[in-house]
Amino acid sequence: MQIVIDGYNLIRQSPHWSRLDQQDLQAGRDALVDALAAYKKVKPFPITVVFDARDALPGMPRRDRRKGIELRYSQPGELADTVIKRMAARLRGKLMVVTSDGEIKAYAAAQGAATIDAVDFEARLTMARMVGLKGAVEDEASSGWQPSTKKTGPSRRLPKQQRRMRHKIEKL
Repeated sequence: MQIVIDGYNLIRQSPHWSRLDQQDLQAGRDALVDALAAYKKVKPFPITVVFDARDALPGMPRRDRRKGIELRYSQPGELADTVIKRMAARLRGKLMVVTSDGEIKAYAAAQGAATIDAVDFEARLTMARMVGLKGAVEDEASSGWQPSTKKTGPSRRLPKQQRRMRHKIEKL
């Protein structure tokens, strides 16, 4: 599973990164890349962060790789949303899209990709960083599984597409 992140959407949804972003655009991007690199040490998924570069100068590189994180910048006059949608159409079910933009989430879900809200993903980043610092493995209580004798039958079962999406999100 590949994780694709709407970069500025995630930065501007976060109280910590948005303060850095307001001071210096590059500082916000660097802080995000540092957090994702730490996350990647715990959860080794390929990660791509897509940034808007529609107002960038011509000749700016469109792709970069830092600390194991792939960075993509949109073409001049193009939105990062368009790049993410193209990736969702190409990779379909092998993709996890991180954004709070409803239009992108709806499009990605229609293509078969899993989606997660930026705020929820940031919480998972924080939890993974704490697990990485402790050097411990998540216990059963934190993974969401609890032993129970409660009967569950087909009437309580989610539709197959929602079960698949929930399974992908649980991997994060």
